[in-house]
Amino acid sequence: MAEERLQKIMAAAGVASRRACEKLITAGRVQVDGVTVTELGAKADPAVARISIDGRPLLLPETFTYLKAYKPRGMLSDTGGDARGRRNISELLPAGSDRIFPVGRLDLKSEGLLLLTNDGNLAHKLTHPRYEHPKTYYVLVERKPGERALQRLRKGVTLPEYRTAPAQVRVVEQLPQRLHLDHGRVEGVWLEIILREGKKRQIRHMTAAVGYPTLRLVRWAIGPLTLGDLTAGETQALNDSEVRALRDMVKQRARRES
Repeated sequence: MAEERLQKIMAAAGVASRRACEKLITAGRVQVDGVTVTELGAKADPAVARISIDGRPLLLPETFTYLKAYKPRGMLSDTGGDARGRRNISELLPAGSDRIFPVGRLDLKSEGLLLLTNDGNLAHKLTHPRYEHPKTYYVLVERKPGERALQRLRKGVTLPEYRTAPAQVRVVEQLPQRLHLDHGRVEGVWLEIILREGKKRQIRHMTAAVGYPTLRLVRWAIGPLTLGDLTAGETQALNDSEVRALRDMVKQRARRES
């Protein structure tokens, strides 16, 4: 087997996302054939190299797991522990799911779709900014935005640290029939916002900047994958057609990039 970058091997083994694996390497927690590696350019042959993390051997998965979850508000997206003892997404996962990790994040106050997997290659291609995969959100604001505010959201909003990319934004009279909202506020006006980037608390910053603070934020879809009939706190294994649809989206984007 050919040599590959260490962080790619680790992500493929379901350790964490590729970026999180890079942090493990630079922190000196990864060893190859007994030697600690801290350079991100380091490569290894996963078929012959003895790779370990904190002294524990790295095991490549024989099969991949794909789950979707409806993350409730007030729950962390992470699968690891939290110093403050807050609930995290691992509480919702079935037994034996300790090697899967979330593909992207939702902030503590947001709810909706999380994809979890040990397929590091797919996770990388779904989250890397260069691929610009669409994510669909339903956002509750207090009153209907004027056309000027909607156009600003669509064209890009200048924030203190960056300018957002163009987005698809529209006012919706009804939410998807299959979206089973958790308890909480529903009075107001719902916006459908489709982003192709995903900076921290981006939608909340966008709507506040145009005078319509976000009251509630629900992620409905990642590309072709939707929450479906899940209710808050539920998880479900992806079926073959859902996995295939995600892979097809990734392949199509990769072809456009080449």
